[in-house]
Amino acid sequence: MKREAARGLLAVQPITRDVLQEKYLKEGEQDVEDLFARVARALASVEAEDRRDAWQAKFHENLGRGAIGAGRIMSAAGTDLHATLINCFVQPVGDCIQGQDAGGYPGIYEALREAAETMRRGGGVGYDFSRIRPRGAEVKATASVASGPCSYIDVFDHSCATVESAGARRGAQMGVLRIDHPDVMEFITAKRTPGRWNNFNVSVAVTEAFMRALEAGEDWPLAHVARPGAALLAQGAHQRADGAWVYRTLPAAQLWDTVMKSAYDFAEPGILFPDTINRDNNLRYCEQIAATNPCGEQPLPPYGCCDLGPVILTRFVRNPFGFTGTPRFDFEGFAAAVAVQVRALDNVLDLTWWPLPQQQAEAASKRRIGVGFTGMGDTLAMLRLRYDEEDGRAMAARIARCMRDAAYQASVELAREKGAFPAFRADGYLEAGTFASRLDEPLKAAIREHGIRNSHLLSIAPTGTVSLAFADNASNGIEPAFSWTYRRRKREGDGSTTEYDVEDHAWRLFRALGGDTSRLPPWFVSALAMPAAGHIAMMEAVQPFVDTAISKTVNVPVDYPYEDFKNLYREAWRAGLKGLATYRPNAIIGAVLQTDAPHQPAAAAVAPPDPMYEVIASRPKGTLPAVAEKIEYWTQQGRQHLYLVVSFLPLPDGRERAIEFFMPVGQTGESQQWVTSSMRLLSLAARGGFLNRALADMRKVAWDRGPVRLGMYTKADGTQVAMWHDSEVAALAYALQNIIAGRRGEAKAMDALAAGTPGEVAAETVAPMSGRKCPECGAYATIRKDGCDYCTHCGHIGACG
Repeated sequence: MKREAARGLLAVQPITRDVLQEKYLKEGEQDVEDLFARVARALASVEAEDRRDAWQAKFHENLGRGAIGAGRIMSAAGTDLHATLINCFVQPVGDCIQGQDAGGYPGIYEALREAAETMRRGGGVGYDFSRIRPRGAEVKATASVASGPCSYIDVFDHSCATVESAGARRGAQMGVLRIDHPDVMEFITAKRTPGRWNNFNVSVAVTEAFMRALEAGEDWPLAHVARPGAALLAQGAHQRADGAWVYRTLPAAQLWDTVMKSAYDFAEPGILFPDTINRDNNLRYCEQIAATNPCGEQPLPPYGCCDLGPVILTRFVRNPFGFTGTPRFDFEGFAAAVAVQVRALDNVLDLTWWPLPQQQAEAASKRRIGVGFTGMGDTLAMLRLRYDEEDGRAMAARIARCMRDAAYQASVELAREKGAFPAFRADGYLEAGTFASRLDEPLKAAIREHGIRNSHLLSIAPTGTVSLAFADNASNGIEPAFSWTYRRRKREGDGSTTEYDVEDHAWRLFRALGGDTSRLPPWFVSALAMPAAGHIAMMEAVQPFVDTAISKTVNVPVDYPYEDFKNLYREAWRAGLKGLATYRPNAIIGAVLQTDAPHQPAAAAVAPPDPMYEVIASRPKGTLPAVAEKIEYWTQQGRQHLYLVVSFLPLPDGRERAIEFFMPVGQTGESQQWVTSSMRLLSLAARGGFLNRALADMRKVAWDRGPVRLGMYTKADGTQVAMWHDSEVAALAYALQNIIAGRRGEAKAMDALAAGTPGEVAAETVAPMSGRKCPECGAYATIRKDGCDYCTHCGHIGACG
């Protein structure tokens, strides 16, 4: 932060200061320079003793130049935490309950234990569930039939929800299933059930054989090595020549349409192309890849890891926007930063705490790392190049190629000093078709002679939180900016909410240099302002220079034609991409946040006076002013209503304090007893001075009857969306909070719901949502978008990284 402020152009954004403080600074650290010193000291600690001071200084300097670590590194390196510095892993899952299956893969509950330990230490996890036998398959040991992989994904999902990740990081998971698995239809449509798999991103592994069958208009067999049960055999399941059992056959076009409709409506599943992934793999001679990490930028073998570190590209733009001369990119400085970054990330593998010994052994054998970049969208704008035009793509490819060559050359030099990775075999590594086989001849010759320290070196990951904390909110990873300015709400530990005006780095730098932000030049192009083809073309330009993969979302507008949407995925396959994820705002999962107009800063919260929290021994005598309200809400059983009364105690300063709650007599129904008892307990809490905490606790109560709809949530742009709650208890607490807020004049009381005839409302069912519960509006609509928690219902942006 000091480095940015020292330029005299950009003051530190409040969101940058607070995210840095909350997520990265440790006790005793005052600013980013203290953090850099801690991380650099930790990275240098694995060097030879006589060289540690020199490398600590180089690592510190490189951090300041913009070569930072991923979130886990910046948060935990150099601390006493037994938390991993690795962001993500892939864990194998076998086709048995315990022990190992016939292929040596851990049983389902052993894999679950391993995943829980990994998430507890701070790592996200990806899995391929395709080995698990389908629903209805024969289980000889118990003379029964299998329940299928989707039922076990439910178990993994619930486990993730109960494991608190190290450093309060939400556990992230990726579930993969092959397109030929007999349960793939259930897998594709599972997230249409509200609340199901909230802690998972999901992707279908689409083979080239399937894409050829689709192109030819052929049928597609759903098959597995597990023998079907008697019922399925009676329905025509049969064994084919290769020994696999065909459970059913359906038109490839029908299956593809199911995948596409789900992606169109729910933004999931994503698509992986495993044949492309494995063909390009430098280690295809010794491993097979079937899954990726949760954000998709790292295809990994069993127990493989993501050791990531992006370089902030905007730091290498000279004469941005052309105000002081022709803008240019400093390739020489960038290459030097990448070279040091390779050594830093290689050291992370020796420094980190490993959740499992299998992960440590896998990493030691191959020494995968992932140098990447962030700020590509902003960098192109600063160079006066449009992201979605040929000259912008050419510059992005040139930057990626520079990163590739610098990283591979640095890894060869590191191999000369410290040795090649143990699994290195030159002939296999450089075999025709691998990524390494496309390197320049002098570099390939050096690899043959000296080996290479790291099997893989490059990865373009999402960088949500680290971009906010260290890059002044430069555009995320390879993405264009999503919005030049937006309002972000952040819930604090005491239950209050802080609002931030967040500005894109390039946008605010343009303004600081004298540019007119009310009339932005054409090279300021945001994600939704460009055609979908522009997103895919950028991936196609950069992917040839990245040895793993790219995490990127292709944004399309709400009215994007479905047939064109389907063609995006075929285009991605033909372009040789390793996968694709799309996002389209729609009526099911809500509208995208897009607020390009700047907002006024939110007023600072004022602490309430002490009389609001003093203990009151008993109810004051006499009549108290009160509010009686009819509370209407909607469950899956239709419209419900209750009458509630809240009494208030006038305070000397003119304010009123809620002090008594009760439900008038004469109401009937099964809710009467629990509401009455709840009102009495709240009255005690109100007189004890901890009413806010009691209501907050009630808001957390959940039940198994589906979400409850009550109230409306106003987004930053003024539009309103419905509020959802986990139970009647939670909805009631929300209603009481609303009554109290309205009485105090701190907020307007929200209407129960928008206008509509009773019959129309009563017949309405809970709309399907696709994600975790949003902490702002309560809808089950929070997905991982560009590496951040993003509510597709109200636009709330939560944890990133």
